[in-house]
Amino acid sequence: MPTARSTATAPASSPASLVELGGSPGREEATGRGVVICAAQSARHLGIDFEGARVVVQGFGNVGYWTAVLAVEQGARVIAVSDVKGGIHSTEGLDLDAVKDHYQSSGALHGYPQADEVSNEELLTLDCDILIPAAIQGVINCANASQLSARMIVEAANAPVTPAADQELLERGITIVPDILANAGGVCVSYLEWVQSIQEFRWELAHVNNELEKMMTSATEAVFERSKRDESSLRDAAYDIAVERVARAAELRGYV
Repeated sequence: MPTARSTATAPASSPASLVELGGSPGREEATGRGVVICAAQSARHLGIDFEGARVVVQGFGNVGYWTAVLAVEQGARVIAVSDVKGGIHSTEGLDLDAVKDHYQSSGALHGYPQADEVSNEELLTLDCDILIPAAIQGVINCANASQLSARMIVEAANAPVTPAADQELLERGITIVPDILANAGGVCVSYLEWVQSIQEFRWELAHVNNELEKMMTSATEAVFERSKRDESSLRDAAYDIAVERVARAAELRGYV
């Protein structure tokens, strides 16, 4: 099953031939697009205005890069990004086109002239509205959880928050949008890719993006509603919904 890519290297464009051979338009940026849809909707639930929100993204690979670019398209202000070697920070917001050009020419984010350099550890503790770890697992842990100042963490990577840190952050009132929800966009579009393939029919990019938005919006609403009903974390709500759906499907198919 496809999962969110957790690389922290530069984004690479997929060959057009992949679409010609049965791939779907929009698959390359699907995980990042799903993260942004989920983040924007979650922000509304928390009373955060996504337009103008200060966003920090750890990771400048496929997921991190597209998350940053699409967040800016939705009006957010990306103030910091990082790769495996470190990050850059500007309170005024980063020009991501210029950042990408610098990365492709130099091979690293460090040295970008219009921002301050920060380490990956410092980046996680920057003052921001939304923190999006989009690199590797376990980067938010007991050693740094008390230093985080974001109002919301959106898990674009797989398991970037350890269980102990998760509990500490929840006690501090920091909302965590779990990876099982936030980074599901890639898997969703892989499903849409399969649907197109069995139909032998190619959808336009706008259609793919619209279907993805409907799927991510519905899932996010369901998780928030369950969390409110059960007075549970978003993570617990997401897992409860998932387990119930699998159990119900098994029951209907006569497996149990």
